[in-house]
Amino acid sequence: MEMPKPTADHKRLEKLAGDWRGKEKMYPSPWDPKGGDAQATTRGRVALDGFAVIADYEQSRDEKRTFAGHAVYTWDAQAKEVVLHWFDSSGQGVDQFRGAWKGDQLQLQSQNPMGFWRMSYDLSKSGSMTSRMETSQDGKSWNPLFDGSYQREG
Repeated sequence: MEMPKPTADHKRLEKLAGDWRGKEKMYPSPWDPKGGDAQATTRGRVALDGFAVIADYEQSRDEKRTFAGHAVYTWDAQAKEVVLHWFDSSGQGVDQFRGAWKGDQLQLQSQNPMGFWRMSYDLSKSGSMTSRMETSQDGKSWNPLFDGSYQREG
C-alpha cells in the first residue's frame, strides 16, 4: 500500500513555517490589565512528512519571557478546515481552533470555558506576517487581545 502524500492544502500551511520575530501590542484585558508592548518570536517547521507545521512561540517584555505556546497546524480534509491545536503556559490544556484561508489570510476560531477566540494571520506580503487575537464572552461582541507584526528571519 502506498502511503498518503500531503495535498496542496497541507502545503499551504508551509507559509507559517520559518523563524519569525516581531512586536505585539497587547490590549488591556483580564489577563493583562495594563496592556503594553511586547516582543515575540515563533519558530515553525514542516513536520510529519509534510502533513503538519509545528511552531513554538515566546513572548517577552523587558527581556523576560512572559508567555509561551506550542502550535500544531494541520488540515482536516473531511471538514475542509485548517486545525490548530494550541498549548500554552496558561496551563489550560489544549485549545482547538478551526478555520480557513481567504487568499493569504488564515482565520481561525475557538471556544473554551474562558470564552470565544478568533485568531487571524495575514501573510500577503512576502517575508512578513501580521496577526490578531480577539476574545468575546458571547461570540458577538469582540475585543482585541493583541496585534502583532513579524518579519521572517529564516
